[in-house]
Amino acid sequence: MPALTSSKRNIAEYLSGYVDGEGCFSVSFSRRSKLLVGWETKPSFSVSQNQDRAEVIILIKKFLGCGYIRRDYSDKTLKLEVRSIDDLIEKVIPHFQKYPLISSKRKDFEHFSKICAMVVKRKHLNKNGLKKIVQMAYKMNPSGKRRYKQGDILKGLN
Repeated sequence: MPALTSSKRNIAEYLSGYVDGEGCFSVSFSRRSKLLVGWETKPSFSVSQNQDRAEVIILIKKFLGCGYIRRDYSDKTLKLEVRSIDDLIEKVIPHFQKYPLISSKRKDFEHFSKICAMVVKRKHLNKNGLKKIVQMAYKMNPSGKRRYKQGDILKGLN
């Protein structure tokens, strides 16, 4: 790991570049009958790496100062995940605002940032706010898998 911690390297720029290729900003939804709107909104940031290259994930976790690392048995990788809305707002989002992504993933990040701001303002707890969040979230990660179709969530919000 000495090469990564060298003072000659810009770790912040490296992290953004790495996430541009191996990271994901996502918002998932789960049915929750106990909630007024019937849905829980869960923003998360994740980045994956093969287990034999764990030092990159460990470096990113240490640099951001948040998240947890878990094994993803489906693809035999390690995954760093940040789900705490406070950590997303205070650590993850500011990093990528200062060191922007350069791929099309930047658009996902912009939607993600807006959604997180809405969650902090508790907009996800009313039907109109949740509807806007769902519409934005479904513009993100078009090739990703989703448990629920957008229409299934929006159906109950009209």
